[in-house]
Amino acid sequence: MKRALVTGGSGAIGSAVCRQLAADGFQVIVHANSNLEHARQVAAKIKASGGAAAAVSFDITDAQKTTAALEQLLAEGAIQVVVNNAGIHDDAVMPGMRPEQWTRVIDVSLNGFFNVTQPLLMPMIGKRWGRIINMSSLAAVMGNRGQVNYAAAKAGLHGATKSLALELASRGITVNAVAPGIIVSPMTESIFPKETINTMVPMKRAGRPEEVADLVSFLASDRAAYISGQIISINGAMA
Repeated sequence: MKRALVTGGSGAIGSAVCRQLAADGFQVIVHANSNLEHARQVAAKIKASGGAAAAVSFDITDAQKTTAALEQLLAEGAIQVVVNNAGIHDDAVMPGMRPEQWTRVIDVSLNGFFNVTQPLLMPMIGKRWGRIINMSSLAAVMGNRGQVNYAAAKAGLHGATKSLALELASRGITVNAVAPGIIVSPMTESIFPKETINTMVPMKRAGRPEEVADLVSFLASDRAAYISGQIISINGAMA
């Protein structure tokens, strides 16, 4: 059974991805930062449905702690699918943005991607099969007011995705990014009322986490073996 690690696996999109990958037959490692209990709940629901899952907690911005946690996981075998889903918002227009707002958002989305992915590469290369899927955002494709830090972090992932795809192309490993638009979650429901969504989204609805998970599922499958280095938007025709 191939193993899949989903960072930020207890959130709306992350948990949907975990459930779908488990249904696809992967042993899923559900990651959380501080809220291990949420990750455990996701893992427990997967196991109750007949899937294989475990929960882990570590701070992906701490390179040493991340490496130590991954070494423990790798002692049980290679992790062949990694979904870099962890990310945070700390929004402010740039004239009023504090340095720590810039640094923290970059640290989680971009440095966290490196800290998690780099230690997994050699074991993955040894298997000559792997899938690296980086969760980006519409903000990185189109820009968004008040999210210069978030857009910069996710746009950085785009360059990393394309470059790493070239490095791993001959090893049976694909690297892609998924860029969701407005997706149903507790946060978006408070920020985007239905009237706003009707104006912004040509399909006149928010996407569902399960729709993002279906795309991730495809990219993690053998059917997507010739797709690599791509930034794939899922946003109801917004761009």
